[in-house]
Formats: sequence, structure tokens, C-alpha cells
Amino acid sequence: MGGRVTRVFRTFNVESRARKALTEAAGAVPSVPHRCSSRCAVADSSEIKEEIQRKDNRLLALLKDVYVESRDPPIRVKDGGSEHLPCKQEEKRLTKLGHFGALDVKKVSKGKISIVEALTLLNNHKLHPQIWTAEKIAAEYSLELKDVNSLLEFFIPFTIEEFPKETKKAIKS
Repeated sequence: MGGRVTRVFRTFNVESRARKALTEAAGAVPSVPHRCSSRCAVADSSEIKEEIQRKDNRLLALLKDVYVESRDPPIRVKDGGSEHLPCKQEEKRLTKLGHFGALDVKKVSKGKISIVEALTLLNNHKLHPQIWTAEKIAAEYSLELKDVNSLLEFFIPFTIEEFPKETKKAIKS
């Protein structure tokens, strides 16, 4: 609670206080320059100007001997004329469609599966492990065998069990 109160006072009228501090700093007296810097600059300025204006014939002769030859690399015309760089094209496969129609994913990259397909293959393997082996699943869904083995080992679908009515105990009051 105390932090909120102090924050209010700290941030009160911050912009105007900052402007005031900046204008005061701008109106401050600048520091005195070094005594040699002003005298040396005036004395050397005329010598420097003369040095700049004077032509050096030896350097001019060397410059005339320089010959630069430049060639641009040949221009390649892109096929298709699109402005975007081509991206890596992935092979796609059609999915085994689920029960959701328009919400289902239609195409999936090879080596990947959709959620509906994952649940379907896990359920098929659970119900018929002799028919739906890891090799058959890998071939059916274009997956790697080690990925399918890991999937079957670590992901197990839930089971719904219903108890018969006669085994339920009724609470009597």
C-alpha cells in the first residue's frame, strides 16, 4: 500500500519537471575551452587551408596511371517472376479424414500426423495390436519406425469403463 502512495507522488507532474530541468541545463554557462585549442586552431587554420588547396603533381601523375576495370556479374532472370524467394517444398499427403468435416486438416507433411490420425492409430493399435503393428502404421501414415514405436510406447488412449448396476452400492439413509 505504501509503495502505491509513494509512486503517485514520484510520478506526479513528471513531464513538466523534466522540461524545467532540461531548460535549466540548456541555459547553463558552457565550460571554458582550453587556452591552447583556440590559439592553435587560428594559427593552423591558414596553413591547413593552404595545404588543402595546393596540388601535388607527383600524386596527380600516379593517379592518372591507375586504371580500374569493373564488370557486373551477368543478370539472371528468375522464372515465374515472383518477388518472394522460393521456400523449401515439403511433400504433402492427404489425411485420413475424421468425423469433423470442415474442421479436419486436409493435407499434412510427410513424417507428421494430425491429432485425429494420432488418436485413430492409437485406438486401432489398442484394439487390434496384431493387425495394426508399428511397421504397418509407419507405412500407412508415412512415418519413421522409431517415431511410431515411441508413440505407441508413451501415448496410451484412455479407456472408459462402465460398472454394472448390480455391483454399485446404494447409500441408504
